[in-house]
Amino acid sequence: MKENKFLLKRENYILFTIGLVFIVVGFILMSGGGSENSEIYNSELFNSRRIIWAPLLVVIGFVVEIFAILRRPKS
Repeated sequence: MKENKFLLKRENYILFTIGLVFIVVGFILMSGGGSENSEIYNSELFNSRRIIWAPLLVVIGFVVEIFAILRRPKS
């Protein structure tokens, strides 16, 4: 009988990767939009992508990460 040397099962690592992708995409969506000159107002800073969707993706990613760590696959 072959013993599994990994701490978690394959499904856990797949979920872990999916959560990491959500987090990275959320932070990418939050980046940019600033201005070099403080006198120029850029309304892109306060659009719904940066205020709502990007943080939501990051939170979903962290929830998936916690689920991936705590999940025990059926044996």
